[in-house]
Amino acid sequence: MANKTEIPVRKNQVLTGTVMDLTYQAMGVIKVDNGYPIFIGNALPGEEIKYLVTKANKNYGFGRLLEFITTSPDRVSQENSVYLQTGIAPLAHLTYEAQLKFKQEQISALFQKDKLDLTVQPTLAAPEATHYRNKAQIPVRAIDGQLETGFYRQRSHHLVPMTDFLIQDPKIDATVKEIRDILRAFNVPAYNEEHNSGVIRHIMVRRARKTGQQMVVLVTRQRRLPQEADIVDAISELPEVSSIIINYNPKVTNVILGMQERPVYGNSYLEDELLGKKFRISAQSFYQVNSEQTENLYRQAIKLADLQPDEIVVDAYSGIGTIGISIADHVKQVREIEIVPEAIADAKINAQLNNVDNMDFTVGLAEEILPEWVEKGQKIDVLIVDPPRKGLQPEFIDAVLKARPKKLVYISCNPATLARDLRLLIDGGYNGTTTQPVDMFPMSNHIESVTALTLN
Repeated sequence: MANKTEIPVRKNQVLTGTVMDLTYQAMGVIKVDNGYPIFIGNALPGEEIKYLVTKANKNYGFGRLLEFITTSPDRVSQENSVYLQTGIAPLAHLTYEAQLKFKQEQISALFQKDKLDLTVQPTLAAPEATHYRNKAQIPVRAIDGQLETGFYRQRSHHLVPMTDFLIQDPKIDATVKEIRDILRAFNVPAYNEEHNSGVIRHIMVRRARKTGQQMVVLVTRQRRLPQEADIVDAISELPEVSSIIINYNPKVTNVILGMQERPVYGNSYLEDELLGKKFRISAQSFYQVNSEQTENLYRQAIKLADLQPDEIVVDAYSGIGTIGISIADHVKQVREIEIVPEAIADAKINAQLNNVDNMDFTVGLAEEILPEWVEKGQKIDVLIVDPPRKGLQPEFIDAVLKARPKKLVYISCNPATLARDLRLLIDGGYNGTTTQPVDMFPMSNHIESVTALTLN
């Protein structure tokens, strides 16, 4: 590493170099002066490039690609550069085979760092590498006086107008475009973030792959839309739209959905199917965005859990019950824990829809509920966890090590927190052999995986 008191590059300097690596954020890495790293977007390992230094900190810098001198055989055409600029698809410049390998290697590198002796299997490819997302949350802004939909340029709130989002279901893209045109026709003001003015902040659309139903959520800064009845009538005429919801979010915030909402057309939910089970999904409930690959993910989890008819399973971070209901036929009892009350309400309905009567449901933080159950001596044979990106809380892991379920299945969306948590669980008496990456988010740097642990 370069002497920390001497920065080996300066801002606006033009340099050439060979890309050595690709970071988790999908940025190329060039190292100068014995190890000083410079991070550059749209640059792949092995490529020699000319670049402009845009920032030079004490320990690392950033650059902007100016010219390719050589290109990687793993590079695909630059037609999708807009998707790289907005961050919609940060791996769109990489062949799909190389994306799968990149994700496997990201997990392997973190496991090596934490001295975890688990084999990382080749990443399970998605059935579709594009147009797979069943949910879109599209910002609405005014550009040159006209209401536009699109996506933000990376690391900014500058909207790039677009109608083809590459990774979303094309029918969702078509619905968003039609809604944009309806809002324009009724002269509805787009949200102005700087002044917290205007009306429409976001358009959210969910589409159920198996039933074709579409839910439209209009996120607004005021409780009622101008000409609301006419706008709702127009949107309700669009193909497959089965529900329309007005979500009220007056706050100056980056959080998309507000706490108050009201259905204005159709049902307040969608109906979809996973692994032959029926599910109702409300606007604010978590539901995996890649429906087809979710079935493959759950199949992996069920396989690795090696479920038995006499076992009691705890499904922490259970959402609307998709995992629990999918495994209920295989076990004696499933116990659900979920922090979002609306999700638990959906889970109860979903259990009834599927005639599942061996489940119970608890609203609360998994890191608070599980220790309570352990203190009461409640039996746990199998624990399934599907936590948010922050991973498992220390008190949750302490409760697991005290309860000592025979088997633990960890579904992870963040390899860094997965490696951290596996280290603690293995040090606490568990053993694991393999991790199976499952590509839930093609073209994205997000990495999903399934790991099974057993008690030594």
